[in-house]
Order: sequence, then C-alpha cells, then structure tokens
Amino acid sequence: MPQHTLITPVILSGGSGTRLWPLSTRERPKQFLNLLGPLSMFQLTFQRCADDRIFRNPMIVGSSSHEEILQEQIREVGANPSAIILEPCARNTAPAIALAALAAENPSDLLLVMPSDHVIRNVSAFQKAVRESISIAQSRWLVTFGIEPTGPETGYGYIQQGDAIVGSSRSLSAQRFVEKPSLENAEKMLKYGDYSWNAGIFLFRADTYLAAMENHCPEMLDACKSAMAKARTAGEIYHPDPDAFASAPSESIDYAIMERAEKIAVTPVSPGWSDVGSWDSLFDISDKDEDSIVIFGKAEAISSSNVLIHSHDLDVAVFGVENLIIVTHQNRVVILPRGQSQNVKDIAQKLAEKE
Repeated sequence: MPQHTLITPVILSGGSGTRLWPLSTRERPKQFLNLLGPLSMFQLTFQRCADDRIFRNPMIVGSSSHEEILQEQIREVGANPSAIILEPCARNTAPAIALAALAAENPSDLLLVMPSDHVIRNVSAFQKAVRESISIAQSRWLVTFGIEPTGPETGYGYIQQGDAIVGSSRSLSAQRFVEKPSLENAEKMLKYGDYSWNAGIFLFRADTYLAAMENHCPEMLDACKSAMAKARTAGEIYHPDPDAFASAPSESIDYAIMERAEKIAVTPVSPGWSDVGSWDSLFDISDKDEDSIVIFGKAEAISSSNVLIHSHDLDVAVFGVENLIIVTHQNRVVILPRGQSQNVKDIAQKLAEKE
C-alpha cells in the first residue's frame, strides 16, 4: 500500500465511567480493565491497528489523571505511540479529537478515531471496512462506521443511511443521527432496515475535521489551537494548556460536527462490536457453557443457569440460582438480576454518598 494512504489511529482513552462498578472507577475506568482476558480493552485497541501495511503509529488522547496507568499499559504491549496527548480536564470527544488533528504530522493525514473501551471480535472485517473507506475520506468526506444492528437496542445512538456514494464500494451518505431512542422507536428503525448503530468510530483527514470545526464550532477550535500552542511537551507527550482547553465548549463530535456538516458518510460493518456498557452486555458477548454460565476468576456455579460471575479476589460459589450477575472487587460485592445492570451506576453513587 502506498505510503500516502497509511492511516494514523487516534485512540480516545479519556473516559471515566462507573457502569462496570465495582471494577470500573474514576481512577481505573473500564478501558483499562482486563475484562475479557489478559489484555485490557485499551490494549486490545492497539492490536486492532497494528498492521503496518495500513496504519502508522497511533496517537493517544487521554486524561492527565490516568497518565501512570496509560503509560504502564502501553509499555506492557510494546506499543510506540507517535503522540500521547493528556487532557487537563474532560471536554468531550469533539475537542479531544481536535487536539489530535492539530498534532497530526501533515494536514492531509487520515485519522482513524476509535474509543478504547469497545470490543471488536472480527478485526479483519473492521479493517476491511476501514480500507474500503479510504478513498472517500481522502475526498474530504467525514466517515463514520455504522454497526449493523442485531436488535432494538435503546442504549446506542442510530445513523440513518441515505444514498450510495459515487466512487465508493460500500459507503452511503448519512441522512441523520438519532439519539438513544425509546424501545418503540428502536423497533421501528430496525424494521425500516436503513439504520445502523453509532459506534463513535470515524475516518477523515485532519484538515477536513478542522475545517468542519471552523464552520460549525469556531470557538471550540480556537480554544484547542491555543491549548496546543501553549502545550508543555516532553518527547511525544503533550500537556495542553489547562486554561485554554477548559475554555473549549464540552460537546461530542456527533453534536458539534456530524449532525451539522455536509459531507457525512456511513460505512456499514458487522465486526462483532460491543461497547461493553454494562455487566449484561459483557454476559452477552462472552463465551458460555451449556448452562449459559460465564465465569471470570474464582467461582463455581452448580445447578444454575444464565449467571455471570466476575471475581478475582474472592472464591464465589452459587447453587440453584438463575439469571444473576455477581461481581466482586476487593471488599465490594454486587449481586443483581440479569437485565438490571444499568442500575450499577446508581448503586455506586449511593455508596459513595455514605463514605
């Protein structure tokens, strides 16, 4: 593949959610957890873009509060980022991506923006979709990757697909972006057949993204430019100026750019994707035995079915139970019915208020 078509991955790792509490915390959010095996989802994201026939060394955008764990996990997999940009505060995805676009080696560099807290089972299918989107991204389209839905999910945003794009083998114009829908609307969109899940994965030229910011959110762009112009640097590590970056409006790329810009494309793909947004979704994507038991760590489930146990600190044994999620971490234990794991965040908040 010619050198000029190589893609620079931009790995976003600044999230700090608690939806997988008690394992995920603000200090160690889910992207840094070894949920599915020896590697964290952050580390698995490097594997997704390790083919040097397609990708350059990645750029990382993360939180300054996670610098130590971020550096540790980069060393563990022997990755060699071209830049590590440490946000002094959280300002959502649009400003985070702007920092990477401003740090790109050349304005025409193609950037593949990926969250680091997702799972993609079929990496080859994902990479094929990326390769087949290069030509339209080079033609200044902002490309998003739409996951072909497998059910009426209410926890994801949706993208409505429009007409095929001339010159592309699989990409379509994006008609509209839909926020997380009600179950009724999700079922309707699934029935229509022209909607895909919004995975928050994008491909575009650095200068295309910055031009869109100039058109639709110039105040944000100015703040990010100032933050990078005044950044402290140490080798490949950038510390954007805290005051300048804090002045950037906190907006997602969907709201700031993708819902407003003109040339938005969607490339449909089925790569075995999950955002692992809850313990229920971890159960759904995990390998199960004949009784639909999923065990991570030290546990036994006897005469039981449809159970997830995640426990590396305590020995857990259950007998005659079904449809449960059991998670332990250090001195904390959470037990709740399957289908109710979205309430974990509320549990964590209530316990934090008592401390």
